[in-house]
Amino acid sequence: MLLSRRLPRLVASTLHLLPLFRQQQYAAVAFTALNAAATNPLTCPATATPTSTISGPAKSHQRQQACAMSSSSAAAANGATEQSPTLAGTAPEETCAATTTKTEEKEEQKLPPLSAAEFRVYNRMAEHMDMFHAHFRQSWNLLWSAATSGKRPAGMSMRSFIMEGLQFLQYLTVHHDIEETHIFPVLAKKMPEFKMGTGKGKGAAELLRQHKEIHKGMELLEAYLMQCRSGEADLEMRVLKTKMEGWADVLWTHLDQEVKTLGAENMRKYWSPEEMRRLPM
Repeated sequence: MLLSRRLPRLVASTLHLLPLFRQQQYAAVAFTALNAAATNPLTCPATATPTSTISGPAKSHQRQQACAMSSSSAAAANGATEQSPTLAGTAPEETCAATTTKTEEKEEQKLPPLSAAEFRVYNRMAEHMDMFHAHFRQSWNLLWSAATSGKRPAGMSMRSFIMEGLQFLQYLTVHHDIEETHIFPVLAKKMPEFKMGTGKGKGAAELLRQHKEIHKGMELLEAYLMQCRSGEADLEMRVLKTKMEGWADVLWTHLDQEVKTLGAENMRKYWSPEEMRRLPM
């Protein structure tokens, strides 16, 4: 890969390219995440359950066991010779799965509304993530506007424009490295939306697959901008557009979907308020 995925070296090697205020911002974020993961890891034992009720996969598993036991008892009582008219032709497993799904849907609808204070706790990660994503959207729009209009922003030199594109790619690489190294593995302990997968990403959740697709496009854009910076190629806006449009949809989908997944209404399904305060971000 053209983009290095080794986080500490990348942070150190790219910070000097940034304006001072951005150096401070990104260095603080990167190393705060590293220190938080090293000194205050979230412990989520496999046997742990929320303080009040069992939820998520554990509750679903208990319902399936109860349903199976109920079906077995009913079959034994009737001599396993008859089926209820309403369930005729339906496998016990299908009936149990349908009952479990309906029960879970009803329980989700019954969740009490969050107070303002509770919402802030549960929405904390989404707010922080959206702050970073807003920066990526702004950088993308600057490049895309020039690529589609054929004109650089007023007052911006060609070299500055090229460096803006390279910095955008460097920021995004650091951002994804922090997520995949220190944030997603912790969230994946309870949330299938952040499952990392095995081997070469096999079985990874959609958000992780999106990362891979985004980085394929980033490599193409970086290679072109590096050629333009070195003088091997002239920067042409129509060519820049072709290097961006192939991964535009997956990038913007990812920026929105990741924030929504970290939103309060989804996070409350998996974590207690105390756990939310300890999650790394």
